[in-house]
Amino acid sequence: MSIEQNAANQYVAMTESNTRLDASWTCQGGNFHWYDIYGISLCSEIQLAFPESKSLQTADVSLLAASPEFFREATYGVTANPSPTGWYKYARLDNGQSYLRWDGLFEFLIDADGRRIWCGWFGAASLESLQVYLLGHALSFALVKQGYEPLHATSVVIDGNAIAFLGSSGFGKSSLAAAFLAEGHRLLTDDMLLLRRTDEGYEGQAGPGRIKLFPKMARRFLAGTASAVPMNNETEKLVVPLSADHRHFGSAPLRVLYVLSPPREVRRKQHIQLTSLTTRETFIALVRCTFNSLITGSERLGRQYAECLQVASEVPARRISHPRVLSMLPDVRKAILSDLAEVVRYGCERESDAAS
Repeated sequence: MSIEQNAANQYVAMTESNTRLDASWTCQGGNFHWYDIYGISLCSEIQLAFPESKSLQTADVSLLAASPEFFREATYGVTANPSPTGWYKYARLDNGQSYLRWDGLFEFLIDADGRRIWCGWFGAASLESLQVYLLGHALSFALVKQGYEPLHATSVVIDGNAIAFLGSSGFGKSSLAAAFLAEGHRLLTDDMLLLRRTDEGYEGQAGPGRIKLFPKMARRFLAGTASAVPMNNETEKLVVPLSADHRHFGSAPLRVLYVLSPPREVRRKQHIQLTSLTTRETFIALVRCTFNSLITGSERLGRQYAECLQVASEVPARRISHPRVLSMLPDVRKAILSDLAEVVRYGCERESDAAS
C-alpha cells in the first residue's frame, strides 16, 4: 500500500471514529515507524504520511499516542493559559513537562528532556492536520529542550544552495517559496527551520514535504492540489503535500537569510527593495523569528543569544520589502535569484583569494 493510500485510509478512519474519542490513526500491536525529519530521528507509534527510514537503536524523539484519560491524569490541577497569539493553550508542569492544547483538534505532552511527545486527539479529521501541529509547535518544544534553536522560517534550495525567508505568520514566507517551486526549485522546509553548524558553515535541515498555502496561491503556483486538506476549521489555509520533484531531501548549505518586511509597512506601488543587514540587525531579526518563545529559562536564553549571534556573524542577510501582490511574486523571485548569484560569486572569490 502506498503512503498516499495509507494516509487516505487513516483520514476515513479518523472521520468515522468521531463518537469514540480515540485516535484511530494510532498503530496497534506496539508497531513503531521511523522517520528522518529536520536532521533528527523520530520513532513514532503513529504512521505518518512520509517515507520511512531505517530503525535505529535509539531515537532523538519518540512520538506516542495517548488516551484522554492519560492527559487528564497528567494535567490534573493544571491551568492551561492562552499562548501570546491566542492560537493554542499552554502550561508548564511542575515536573518540567510542557502541555499544549488546540481545542477541538489536538493536545500534546512533551517530556522535560524533549525525548518523548504524547499525542491526543480532540476530533480533527485529517492526518495532514495532525502532522502540521505535531511536527511544528509540539516538536519545537522537544527541540528546544534538547538544545536546538528552531527558527520561524521557510527555506528553498536553488542549485544546491539554501536560502531562508524569515518572518512572522502572515508575512508571506510560504507564498514566496511557492513562487520558487513553480519554477522548478525545491522546498527544504516550510515554517520551521533547523540549522546545524559544520566546518563549512551552516546547513538547513529538510522538514516535512508539505507547504501551507491559501487556495489562491496553491492554484496559482502548484498544480494538482487535489490532495490538499484544510489546516483547521478556523482558516482557509490548505496543507499541500509535495511530490518528490518539489522537495529537497537531506540538508543544504545556507547561503542567505531574507528577512521579510511586515506587509503593513509596504505600499502597494512600492518597488522591490533588497537591503543588506548589519550583524546587529540580523541578530535582532533572528531573535524575533525564534520558533518557540514560551521556553524562557536562563539556560535557553543564553544559548539562544550565542547561537543567533554566531549565525548573524557568518550568514549574509537582507531585508526584503515588496508589495503583497500576487502578480509581483515572479519579479521578487528574480530579484532574489540575482542577489543570491552575487553572494555565491563573492563567496567563491573569497575562497579563491584564501587559497592563493
